[in-house]
Amino acid sequence: MKLCMIGTGYVGLVSGTCFADIGNQVICVDKDKKKIEKLNSGISPIYEPGLDELIKKNHVGKRLFFTTNLKRAISKSELIFICVGTPNKKKTNTVDLSYVFKAAKEIGKSTKNKKIIITKSTVPVGTGDVIEKLLKKMKKRNFEIISNPEFLREGEAIRDFRFPDRVVIGSNKKKHFKTLKKLYQPLINKGANFFSTSRRGAELIKYASNAFLATKITFINEIANLCEKTNINVEDISIGMGLDKRIGSRFLRAGPAYGGSCFPKDTKAIITTADKFKTNLSVIKSVIKSNENRSKILLDRINRILNRKIKNKIITFLGVTFKAN
Repeated sequence: MKLCMIGTGYVGLVSGTCFADIGNQVICVDKDKKKIEKLNSGISPIYEPGLDELIKKNHVGKRLFFTTNLKRAISKSELIFICVGTPNKKKTNTVDLSYVFKAAKEIGKSTKNKKIIITKSTVPVGTGDVIEKLLKKMKKRNFEIISNPEFLREGEAIRDFRFPDRVVIGSNKKKHFKTLKKLYQPLINKGANFFSTSRRGAELIKYASNAFLATKITFINEIANLCEKTNINVEDISIGMGLDKRIGSRFLRAGPAYGGSCFPKDTKAIITTADKFKTNLSVIKSVIKSNENRSKILLDRINRILNRKIKNKIITFLGVTFKAN
């Protein structure tokens, strides 16, 4: 199939390269000329194990292309993926969707032919509805908007793409499930679950998943606080709990607090969405508060170890990356 990936950030570049590697023709678009020049020279702007080799292999094989010409890329593609950033606004914790809407408008301006637009960016419930209205205002009625959230972990992204637990597709028209199933068939053949739902359902699955994983981390961190007071090794508790298949061992490792590019952003964003629909997500609110407290507790512990004498100390950080690789 012929695909266009708008945005060559983490999601767009990894997904686009992997789609090319399973036999599709992919055009990755970015307005950053220097980034596109580097990619055309085989230099990746991000580090991900195995990504450089895949980019070179598929670029040479004429399945993967990089350009700044959005209009041309859209005209040559059947499916258009929006893979731009959706950061939180600092003051309100609402999601900044300006990049998504800008991409949607550019798509509307670039073609009159029927296209399927797929949001891979993490977006709040109802974003697909807004994109649809936006395009209708531009008198563009021949577009279909689908949600297909990504579940790639940094450092494991290529493996996660090739062997996903599930592929989630959200559409309000059942006929489009067949098209997306065809795209993902090589992964389904390897055991991936293909899950179809409404567009809003797919948008919420991403946030709900990240909020639940953040809850698991926060839970074991609170148990770690208790272990400190009761002279118990929290790792024993994690292993003992994780052996229960209903609970599972993943995301039950105690640490300073959850962080990274997704959990802090997505837990706050789902709360904002819930407030908009007048729903109290009290558990997730508690998770956010507990996560903030966890950092304070560990800082206080360091203070006590150093007898409150923090100034002029030599500090070593053991492990400075977000994750391995």
